[in-house]
Amino acid sequence: MITKQEIVHNILKQTKVYNEQDKTKLKLNLLNKKSTAYAPSNIALCKYWGKRNLELNLPVTSSLSLSLGNKGATTTVGLHISEHSKDRVILNGAEVDETSDFYLRLVKYLDLFRLDNNFYFNIETNLNIPYAAGLASSACGFAALVLALNKFFGWNLSLKDLSILARIGSGSAARSLYQGFVYWHKGTLDDGSDSYAEKIEVDKFFDEVRFGLLILTDKKKSIGSTDAMNITTKTSVLYQSWPNQVNQDLSLFKEALSNKDFSLLGQTAENNALAMHATMQSSIPAIYYSNSQTVELMHKIWNLRNQGLDVYFTQDAGPNLKLLFLESDKVKIRKEFDNIEIVCPFIN
Repeated sequence: MITKQEIVHNILKQTKVYNEQDKTKLKLNLLNKKSTAYAPSNIALCKYWGKRNLELNLPVTSSLSLSLGNKGATTTVGLHISEHSKDRVILNGAEVDETSDFYLRLVKYLDLFRLDNNFYFNIETNLNIPYAAGLASSACGFAALVLALNKFFGWNLSLKDLSILARIGSGSAARSLYQGFVYWHKGTLDDGSDSYAEKIEVDKFFDEVRFGLLILTDKKKSIGSTDAMNITTKTSVLYQSWPNQVNQDLSLFKEALSNKDFSLLGQTAENNALAMHATMQSSIPAIYYSNSQTVELMHKIWNLRNQGLDVYFTQDAGPNLKLLFLESDKVKIRKEFDNIEIVCPFIN
């Protein structure tokens, strides 16, 4: 089975920097360099839930997402020069404990890109969304890191290759390299070289689509997405129907985008989210991310739709909801939801 190291090598060997023989000279050139990149969070309208390869983050199904515009991660990469031989990681202005899961996961990923054993990174990341609360913070974090590394080393890689590198860090990060609607190809190859994301060009009609973030809690979720996926795929009696659900929904999304049908887009996104959570709830043990407020808001949204307001929701691994509606209904939405944060998914 191919490893992450082999995949990274196969991608980077095409770059001039990676083939540089004089590593000492290269390190000196990087000594005072810093590179910064931004990546938006992305919200899956057709969910990614389940992996055919855990090590490489290869999904069971394809998926479709919409970006969160100016909500995401900004990451700066440099070298860490000190008497302590370790990477330095700063998240939202605070140094991350080197014994934490967050630090260890990030360092393991950075190991894939070190020039040698005496090469240490200084990573500074700022998130303007809650961390690990179901808003794809890992996705935008790894995407921003990969974009910053590409600048730092001067790889000049294609977005396809960068999407693959980001996917290795966090599956959904494959989609966070782009603004707008993004399609992640599940791929079929064992090495994952055909599992990457790309932007979908849609009619300007969809520029009017808005997300409404209903943040019920910014606390870290009780069970991480990867663990929840593994439990679901192994134990849920409903999971066997999930790929068929996704294929059906992807066809409906294609129809909605082609016909400029916002109602079909919103309804399909809502149904897809409910189907994903149903598979989790039938797992052993059951995985239930919603709280009482989540359920109350779902009923409120359904009631508003019955009254003629074209609004829909989607939910990821957490209790928070994201509403989908059009710019023309923004005033009505604000009136109904006091604490809503409205986000434009499209940033040029």
